[in-house]
Amino acid sequence: MLIPYKTCLLIDDNYIDNFVTRRILESSNFAEEIIVSQSPAEAIRLLRDGDIIPDVIFLDIRMPIMSGFEFLQEYDALPINKNDIKIFMLSSSLDPTDMKESLSNKYITQFIHKPLTVKALEEICP
Repeated sequence: MLIPYKTCLLIDDNYIDNFVTRRILESSNFAEEIIVSQSPAEAIRLLRDGDIIPDVIFLDIRMPIMSGFEFLQEYDALPINKNDIKIFMLSSSLDPTDMKESLSNKYITQFIHKPLTVKALEEICP
């Protein structure tokens, strides 16, 4: 089976969620490389400095210091080519406002409820 993406960036402050999501991504051969960042600020730095150029980003909403929405504001200001990067909001939030705000953001491809599943991955793979 072909691996659909080269690099996947997972941004979530929760260690357990990252462990579970990473295992699902690996077992599904979703990307050649999976990079996990527990800090949105660190992810911004990695993107800004060109240390990573992901095809896909999975982004949590509720994180301390910088939320997923604040990450998107910082991301908007980055001088990088964003045309080929898909961002999926991956959240356990049931707040309809979060879903609405996510889907109204020009960078968000889709809102996915945690936990990530193989079925959800199959639906977003090219």
